Amino acid sequence: MSVGHVARLLEESGIPTVVIAVASFRRRMEIMSLPRVLLTPHMMGRPLGYPGDHKRQREVLLAALDLFNTAEKPKTIVELD
Repeated sequence: MSVGHVARLLEESGIPTVVIAVASFRRRMEIMSLPRVLLTPHMMGRPLGYPGDHKRQREVLLAALDLFNTAEKPKTIVELD
């Protein structure tokens, strides 16, 4: 089961989600019609950034949490610089 399917099941149970994915998966995320998606410019397998880069990982996580407050409609996709 993919992250998108798990997110959808959680949402159906009333638990809000934000999927963090690398930008190369944008089209796939659009097709899955997920409620909230944060896309990062990192390489595949490292959506939060390089191992040990705590500053960047914190930025990504804070952006994901912010998406809970700023998403005004379903299927919101935000790209992080």
